[in-house]
This record gives sequence, structure tokens and C-alpha cells, in this order.
Amino acid sequence: MSGRRVVVTGMGAVTPIGNDTESFWAAIKEGRTGFAPITAFDTTEYKVKLAAEVRDYDPAQSMDKKSAKRMERFSQFAVTAAGEAIRNAGLDMEKEDAYRCGCAIGSGVGSLQAIEREHSRLIEKGPAKIGPLLVPLMISNMAAGNVSITYGLKGKNINVVTACASGTHSIGEAFRSVQYGEADVMIAGGAEAAISPLGIAGFTALTALSTSEDPAACSLPFDARRSGFVMGEGAGVVVLEELEHAKARGAKILAEVVGYGTSADAFHITSPAEDGEGAARAMLNAVEDAKIKKEDIGYINSHGTGTHYNDLFETRAIKLAFGEHAYHLRINSTKSMVGHLLGAAGAVELITCVKELQEGFLHRTVGLEETEEELDLDYCREAYCGDIRYALSNSLGFGGHNASLLIKKYED
Repeated sequence: MSGRRVVVTGMGAVTPIGNDTESFWAAIKEGRTGFAPITAFDTTEYKVKLAAEVRDYDPAQSMDKKSAKRMERFSQFAVTAAGEAIRNAGLDMEKEDAYRCGCAIGSGVGSLQAIEREHSRLIEKGPAKIGPLLVPLMISNMAAGNVSITYGLKGKNINVVTACASGTHSIGEAFRSVQYGEADVMIAGGAEAAISPLGIAGFTALTALSTSEDPAACSLPFDARRSGFVMGEGAGVVVLEELEHAKARGAKILAEVVGYGTSADAFHITSPAEDGEGAARAMLNAVEDAKIKKEDIGYINSHGTGTHYNDLFETRAIKLAFGEHAYHLRINSTKSMVGHLLGAAGAVELITCVKELQEGFLHRTVGLEETEEELDLDYCREAYCGDIRYALSNSLGFGGHNASLLIKKYED
């Protein structure tokens, strides 16, 4: 294994509570939520009325009109977040070897809006009227493709599609690419925009979404009242860089990525394994990858969706992985404020972890009042201030995809 150290030097975010990293983080610290009635379409006939939409987003601030027209919303989010991350990192592509700079942006769904729009045109006007850009607009790899094109990244360019674990897997695979010497810089993360008639109807039919109409009590991870997740949208992108490369150009180092663990439940297409064994293995693999003891971990940013089984089975996974040490861990869910961003969730949550390490602040799980008997860990009813050395971030995707990223406060 290569001994190359990998650090985070830049971050960018588009979220339901802030369209850049600093405004997002300010909202997180305040415990502000992004839940409100859906405005993207008429929900009169829908059981689900609420979502966490990105508000006041203007793609013209990140790209020209022609480029914006050739991108669906999820790709626009990715390009905006990547641009912020690159600027935040102080990365000047004119001074870089573009073939040593790659891109890994995941999206679990791609564009449902493009599919809905062109299917209606197909039915109403016939196949000759389908838009010529349907395919490149809808396919999920176009978030990575458009980021690569926009910013001149000519190295490894991939899109990992593992449902709700897509962003975490994409960052993990980017980490490996830098660690193993395939790239010196990787722009990595996830993007999603699936708040559409088909997206909401599909997840509702699966009974995965909360039907609460109260924005203050809809996304309730680990709470006894939890009834499903709230759909969110947005993008999170980080710049991962080989340590010596970052030092040579005088980059500010935000955190170090030290572990990446994956596994498969091999159990069910939507439900996590009931005993939590798969997720436990991913967490332990990340800890082992970092060559530390599991007792060194003090904080987990959970997948924490607010569905009955996810929160229960993830709790079992944490107990299985950490044993008695599980009761000494602080665990929170960023989804309590932004909802579930699907393929973008893990990337936005990793950005949260980086900010938490930097500031020594763990956000509370908003809305958490009472848990149930088996959910007896510390789920951060209140915010915590103190020294935090490691952060473990979990993502669990439909199909049994488990991924964990372990980051560390940077030490030279």
C-alpha cells in the first residue's frame, strides 16, 4: 500500500440551509432546518407535502447561460459546489498538471426531471420530438462529466452510483486514487436533485418518506416519533490532495482523510441487515485502514435517516462494531436539518465533519426528544463543544451498500 497521506484542502456546498459552505455551517450551528412545503410541483394528490429544497439558487452565478441549459439541476449543483471547493483550496489549474487532477462526483439518481419531461413529450408528440440532449442530461455520471469539463480536470473521472452511499463512496474512491498515486488532486463528492413528482411518488410508495406536515417535526432521526425520511437536494464537494503536493503550493489544510471502509449487507434491496453486521464491518474497516484503535473514535456522523429500521439497525451496527465503547461515543444526524440528500448526503455530511473538527463543535440532532428502549446511545440531544480528534461518517445505500469515511484533525 502506498504511504501517501491525503488531506482536504477545499470544500463547497449547495444545501437546503445554505448555498455555500460558510452559510451552510452557520445554519448547522444554529440548528436551523430546511423543511417546508414542496414548491417544485403541485402536491395536492400526494401524501407527502414537505421536502428540503435548495432555495434562491441561481446557476448564473457559477456558469454561463448556455452551459446551464445543457445541465440538469443536479449537475448545476455539482458544478457550483466544485467551483467553491476549488476556490476555497486556492487551486490554480493553470499551474497544475491537468492529467494528475481528477474528479469523482456521485449521484444516485441523475435527473428524474429530464425523464418526466421527455416521457410526456414522447406520449403527447411522438418519438421524433424527444429532445436530442435527453440522455446526456439525465445520466448520473454527468455531474462528474460537467465538473471535469468546466474546470479542466483531465485525470481519473468517475461516478460511483450506490444510492444513498454514492457521495461517500465517491470520496472514498478518490481518497484511494490519491493515496495510491493515480492522482495528486481529486475533486470529489456527490450531487442530487430528485424532488420531483416521480421521485416523491416512488419513495412514498416504498413507505420511506415522512408524511408529517409539520416542518418542525418531520425529520426525526433516532426519535421514537420518527416515521420516515424527508427528501432533500443539493451537493457537497471536497478537494482531496496529496499532502506534499498541498504543502508545496502553500495550501491551507482543513483535515486529513485517514480511513475508508466498505462492505455489503447481501441481505435486502432496501432494508439494512437487521443485526447491523454490514455497517459494522464498514466502520471497522475504516478504523483498521487508519491503523488506530476503535477506542480512539469519539464521534460518528450517522447515516441517521429517521426511518424506523435504519436508525435501529445502525444503532445495532455501532454497538456491534464498538462494543461497550459505543456508550462513550457521540452520535448525531445532519439529516435532522437538511433531510436526506440521497447521493449527495455523505459528501455534505463529510463537510460537516471537517467543520466540526476544525471548530471543536458537534451539532445537535435537531428535533430529538425521546428515543426508545434499544436506542440508548448518545445521539447529541444538545450540541457539544470540546476537542474532537477523529470523525467517522457513515452512509448506507439501498442494495446493501455500506461506506464509512474516517477523518482526523490535521497534525503535521
